[in-house]
Amino acid sequence: MPPRPDLPSQPLPEDKELVLKVVPMPADVNANGDIFGGWVMAQVDLAGSVLPQRISHTRMVTVAVNEFIFKQPVRVGDILSFYAGVQHVGRTSVTVNVEVFAERFSDQGHYVKVTEARLTYVAIDATGKPQALPDTPQTRAWREKLDKQSAAAKKD
Repeated sequence: MPPRPDLPSQPLPEDKELVLKVVPMPADVNANGDIFGGWVMAQVDLAGSVLPQRISHTRMVTVAVNEFIFKQPVRVGDILSFYAGVQHVGRTSVTVNVEVFAERFSDQGHYVKVTEARLTYVAIDATGKPQALPDTPQTRAWREKLDKQSAAAKKD
């Protein structure tokens, strides 16, 4: 079914990476019949952890949910797409933005942003203590990319 022209579709982010797609099921609903917010939060945490793990190649844990906004309800059968982008790479931590878009089952091709969040993950050692992210070409590349973006934003 083509997108409905009377319902504007939000564009999917081009500056973030698709890291997860999932369809919520009836077992995931709350008392109001919408998908339980805690289920959505768990999926966001999974999606948010993909890029920090890719950067660090070491054990990472969620240390902060800096921001979490529910914009629209999620329904059974929605096709959820989770887009993540690295916002900051520190000495031990990686902060990620996650945006969640619902493609309504009955209106495929139409996207609605339902959730956005910012989470911070920290690298830990075998004893659970924070450790420095490894100094790898990939880590350096992420830091350089973010530095360039920050410098460009300051010029604007």
